[in-house]
Amino acid sequence: MAITITNDNFKQEVLESTRPVLLDFWAPWCGPCRMVAPVLDELSEASSAYAIGKVNIDDEGALAQQFGVMSIPTLILFKDGKVAAQMVGVQSKQAIADLIAGAL
Repeated sequence: MAITITNDNFKQEVLESTRPVLLDFWAPWCGPCRMVAPVLDELSEASSAYAIGKVNIDDEGALAQQFGVMSIPTLILFKDGKVAAQMVGVQSKQAIADLIAGAL
């Protein structure tokens, strides 16, 4: 299950994580975000080698601004506390899995 990421837990859950973390910047009103959500849920249950977090941009606008999120969904992969890769828009399950695999 994806972790809800907030400004309060971002440092602990993402920057200090010992495994790669894929963040999904999304909003409840975003149709494309709702299309990507089931894929991310499947991937989050597929392995414990990485984590998937969800950042609701309506609630956590400062995080979205910090990482230059201009459109959603935006997926940002963190490894060792740093941005390793980024994707914007609806992506296939394989494309997202390949992005994660590149960080393992």
